Amino acid sequence: MTMTSAWNPLVSTHCDHGVLTISMDAADGGNALTVAMSQALAEALEGAARRPDVHCVVLRSSARYFCTGGNVDDMRSGADLMQGSPDRVRERLAEVLHRITLATQAIEVPLIAAVNGAAVGAGFDITLMCDVRIAGHRARFAESFLRLGLISGIGGAWFLSRLVGLSKALELSFTSEFLDAQAALAAGIVTRVVPDEDLDTEVQALARRIAAAPPRALRMAKKLVRESATASLPTALEMAASMQALLMAGDEHKAAVAAFLQRQAQSRALDGTTTT
Repeated sequence: MTMTSAWNPLVSTHCDHGVLTISMDAADGGNALTVAMSQALAEALEGAARRPDVHCVVLRSSARYFCTGGNVDDMRSGADLMQGSPDRVRERLAEVLHRITLATQAIEVPLIAAVNGAAVGAGFDITLMCDVRIAGHRARFAESFLRLGLISGIGGAWFLSRLVGLSKALELSFTSEFLDAQAALAAGIVTRVVPDEDLDTEVQALARRIAAAPPRALRMAKKLVRESATASLPTALEMAASMQALLMAGDEHKAAVAAFLQRQAQSRALDGTTTT
């Protein structure tokens, strides 16, 4: 399978075996969400959504931190994302930060966050937008906005409450508590904690396993699970029946069944349970 790569000073991408890896590379700034970083990340996510050869996306950081959220120096000086009147800041949040939120939700294939360090504030919220979160031992998470007299401006309240429940989401928001990797695992925020040195290897192995699934069915599986989470049972059943009917009539399903039966026959032959 063809490997492709793209690079800019803030965000780079690399695609191999149907897995597109997006790396945040602003090490000196803790991958803080400046306007430039936010635009670069949104562009990478939007590009992932447009690629039919991509079957899984990994979001990671090549730096010590995953993402430290907003730039506190800019908050103090009223620069960059925080520049201008309240109306202009509101517009910029919608134009810049919300572009990231919408881009993550437009990706039809699974999106995995590989969290290698602090994911704070809007950085934490970006992990919540992903379908799966795997953490290294050094990972830390915090919905830390109240420490700075702020709230989440990127949509974190919507994602967090759906992931951990209303009461836990309120507690994390009210206290700005930092969770280590094991506490995040216990809260259901991450699905797995691995040694820091193994994080990329573990995530890539999972991503390749996911990317090997039949691509049309994979996209439908993600859509069905996401939409069923907030749908009534009758609506969820109707979606399931409609999607299943389309898949059953397709060549992808027939090829998958044929491959399954072939593997089963080969396994039986190796076990000596078939006759010639």
